Amino acid sequence: MSGPVAIVTDSTATLPPEVAAERGIVVVPLQVVIGAQVHDEGSDGATPELVAAALKEWTPVSTSRPTPAALLEAYEAAAAAGAREVVSIHLSGEMSGTFESAQLAARDASIPVHPLDSRQVGVATGYAVLAAADVLDAGGSAEEALAAASARAAGSSSLFYVDTLEYLRRGGRIGAAAALFGGALAVKPLLEIRDGKVATLEKVRTAARALARLEELAVAKAGEQPVDVCVAHLASPDRAGELAARLTTRLAANLEGRDVWCGELGAVLGAHVGPGMLAVCVAPRSC
Repeated sequence: MSGPVAIVTDSTATLPPEVAAERGIVVVPLQVVIGAQVHDEGSDGATPELVAAALKEWTPVSTSRPTPAALLEAYEAAAAAGAREVVSIHLSGEMSGTFESAQLAARDASIPVHPLDSRQVGVATGYAVLAAADVLDAGGSAEEALAAASARAAGSSSLFYVDTLEYLRRGGRIGAAAALFGGALAVKPLLEIRDGKVATLEKVRTAARALARLEELAVAKAGEQPVDVCVAHLASPDRAGELAARLTTRLAANLEGRDVWCGELGAVLGAHVGPGMLAVCVAPRSC
């Protein structure tokens, strides 16, 4: 925490630990349950690799939100460090109870806490958090930081491909009928985050066509504006690296010298999409 307004987020924002530390951002972990073992996301027991391996072996994997008490502890630690307010930015409340936990914790905090539902997941939430940090570093208020985070999240596009809808069905993120439809017809779905929920974008017949279409959609979302772009994957590093390289070339003007970040999806989100998932986040910098 650096300054009168602290930022708290959750581990699904996928902020690298060194970035969170440098920017003074407090990250509260969600939990991953593999079999009967409960681990904080980011710990050695809840890595993306372990989640992918468990899913491949049909070991039960589930996730749970932070408790209000865990978030309240983060808020009170910020207050003890000198913060007078907290901006608490989280993944979509349509897909997790984390935002609700933040709202409950805010009621008991000793300083004003402003919870924000990003209506996004993963890196798109992370970009919103960093937008808030930029405002605060420039001397802005909590209200201005919230507005910047909301705008960045709303302007971002989260697109993704999954090898199968089964993992999303198991986690309750899509209906059983949709998963059955996809499996029966060997459809490779392209999905997006729409209104805070997982929504079908397109249905494509083969994986190769789906990935090519994912690339085209990402380029179209970027348009001619400056953007940040991230490619995330679960147990599919080669395909992710190839996609990131192609987007780096095709969006060179939009990136303005920045790299396309490419890395493994966090364990919590990975538990719901399964091995083979590829995601692209396109976040306009003008938001």
